[in-house]
Amino acid sequence: MSWQLPFVSLLLAWVFYAFIRARFTADVVVMIAVAILLLTGILTAHEVTAVFSNNAPITIAALFIISAALERTGCIAWLGEKMEKVAGEGPSGVMLPIMLAALLISPFINNTPVVIILIPVAISLANSRGVNPSKVLIPLSYATILGGLCTMVGTSTNILVDGVARNAGLAPFSMFELTVPALIIAAAGLLFMTVLGPRLLPDRISLAKQMASGNSRRYMADIFIPENSTLAGKSLSEARLANGNSIAQVLKLVRDNQEITSPDKDFVLSAGDRLFIHTDRADILSLHQSQAWGTGDAAFETLDRRDAMTMEVLVGKGSRYVARPMRDLDIAARYGIHVIAVHRHDANVNTGLDDFQLEFGDVLLIEGSEEQIRRFVDNGDLITLDSVKSDKRLYHKAPIALATMVGVMVLAAFGVMPIEGLAIIGAVLVIATGCLTIEGAYKSIEWPILMLIFGMLAISTAMDKVGLPQLVATHVVDLGHGLPPWAILSLILLITSMMTEVFSNNAVAVLLTPVAISIAQQLGLDPRPFVVAVMICASASFATPIGYQTNTLVYNAGNYKFQDFIRLGLPLNLIVWLLASILIPLFWPLVPAQ
Repeated sequence: MSWQLPFVSLLLAWVFYAFIRARFTADVVVMIAVAILLLTGILTAHEVTAVFSNNAPITIAALFIISAALERTGCIAWLGEKMEKVAGEGPSGVMLPIMLAALLISPFINNTPVVIILIPVAISLANSRGVNPSKVLIPLSYATILGGLCTMVGTSTNILVDGVARNAGLAPFSMFELTVPALIIAAAGLLFMTVLGPRLLPDRISLAKQMASGNSRRYMADIFIPENSTLAGKSLSEARLANGNSIAQVLKLVRDNQEITSPDKDFVLSAGDRLFIHTDRADILSLHQSQAWGTGDAAFETLDRRDAMTMEVLVGKGSRYVARPMRDLDIAARYGIHVIAVHRHDANVNTGLDDFQLEFGDVLLIEGSEEQIRRFVDNGDLITLDSVKSDKRLYHKAPIALATMVGVMVLAAFGVMPIEGLAIIGAVLVIATGCLTIEGAYKSIEWPILMLIFGMLAISTAMDKVGLPQLVATHVVDLGHGLPPWAILSLILLITSMMTEVFSNNAVAVLLTPVAISIAQQLGLDPRPFVVAVMICASASFATPIGYQTNTLVYNAGNYKFQDFIRLGLPLNLIVWLLASILIPLFWPLVPAQ
């Protein structure tokens, strides 16, 4: 046993380091760690498979499905539209109804779909009031996080902490046990953002406006090279159809029923070729007037011309376009879409896109017809940030989905059945009633999150087996020697808040919950308030765009910089920390009742 404790400690340090490096995704990192624990014999196969009996991941998966049903049936969009009607003028007038909508929805369903649905609503509302979206999108994410704290199902972190605490022998948390103190914290957060948010948030234009050049209209055209055309025998470069200072750009060329996507500049044209081109000239006649196209007889025939629109789309978590070079996606050939630029982490990328691999949270600036864009968005599970939306919502099924969620909440609150059982029943019900298809249900489950949770639970088992939580707790108690219990609680709140800004909130929750319980036990205090401390601050990630998925979603959508989150999020972190330090001992006494 002597070598196992330092080995697990070093392995845990590597896990945190790998999280920061981000060479591998978080779920892959923890699975590598689990494999190492198995190889070294620190964990047995039985101990690893035993984590799959934990109720928390199953509950989270079922709630993902119910949340997807609520989104699919338009429940979230409906509330967003209602809030849009009561919006006022200026940044605060736009910000407040959006935050209230997020705060009302997020206690009952997963936070990520709430933000996905409300981002286009927030952007549309901001633009209609003459406010840049950068003034409202971060508050949207923050309000969703604060709302998720209010119930046990509002965020996966609450469910996970409850599951870990149950395994440690604590009584289960009730559905609304955190509601009152969480609402007080949320109210303070919304007040802070409404008053100071307009001053602290940046005023930045969107990617589309950044990349716009003049007021000329763009269009796509389908042209045909007839016999005796002056273009026959010319390369695309000679015809000024190659990249660079070209009149137009060829997205796709069809010859003898064979499609060639983005042909090379040296590609030689032949009579009978059909070209799909993109140009920003105001009139197709300008192509005829160019010397490069010759004079006299028509160099080409225009078969079809469609006005193209420019649109921003956000890459969601489950998009099939993620982690694949854009060359392999064959976007131009399949959809007729022209990708102008990609925005990621404070930068716009508009060159070398063939080898560019898309990631969750990227924003693409694309051009095409409305129908082309709609098809591209639908097939890739993208999120439109503008007016073109694929509205396939089943509004007539909304009462069923809503009644299912309410039923799960109410029955769990009255203790009719444990939440995991009710969530499973609810998930089956929304599928059986047609609120969500089987395919949609599987797609709605964020499998990487579940694998991360299962992996972290296995690592937590290894930590407990070698006595690491107890050792850490002993050091914390020694460092806090002489401090009152509330100060120790406040320290745990602070540590949790700092860690969740850098690492996955679920990973932090799994690791720190056993430590918090051990600290309370060593001090002779009730572990429950210490578990609540982890529960609240593990989700309260405001100071970085990487600590919480909703922050990542708005990061690129709002054209933010990293420091924008620090400027507004750090004061909000301090507010949550101070209020939680005061409220938790009031609602959950630190000294157990005799």
